[in-house]
Amino acid sequence: MVLYYITERSAFLGDEANRRRQLMAKIAEAAGAGIDCIQLRERDLAAGELDSLGWEAVHAVREANPRTKLLLNSRTDVALSIGADGVHLRGDDIRPQEVTAVRHKATRNSGLQTREWLSAVSCHSIEDVRRAEAEGGSFAVLGPIFGKHAASTVHALGLEPLEVACRGKLPVLALGGVTLEMLARVWLPEPRGLLLFDCSRTALRKK
Repeated sequence: MVLYYITERSAFLGDEANRRRQLMAKIAEAAGAGIDCIQLRERDLAAGELDSLGWEAVHAVREANPRTKLLLNSRTDVALSIGADGVHLRGDDIRPQEVTAVRHKATRNSGLQTREWLSAVSCHSIEDVRRAEAEGGSFAVLGPIFGKHAASTVHALGLEPLEVACRGKLPVLALGGVTLEMLARVWLPEPRGLLLFDCSRTALRKK
């Protein structure tokens, strides 16, 4: 099972400074609990603000658990500048192959060695998953499986499309309405089928 925390600082109470402090505490808690990946998904921030927040998040993760991967939402340039572990690409974003080319160029120009890089791809259908695989994605985030997506035009997929999507070579993480109580209902073929659990509002424990 893979646990994946998607951040949302607006869920915390208080002013911006307080929400930011609570977010960093939650990120450190998630990494310390053994969460596999953390996606910094603060889409309202400009590049400079995201860069600053991203530096804090990288430090918090590295201090708490160097094995936890930190991904930035969409911004490959910021992810590279702060030393993140990768990006989470929207469905209408640049292709993973383009991200790889940008990263290789940046690494060559800087002469720096980078950590293993991940390009996650947001998917809402089996066809999206197959496209992500063909374009060099590291894994697909498929959803919503049970819960309702924020976009009214996207409906819950259910388990059957998830199982079909997992028959390809690309690892698939399931998003949307997945709770600890639902784990017993989810069957995925190993090792390609992985389970994504949004742990943002849950006590963080991983055995």
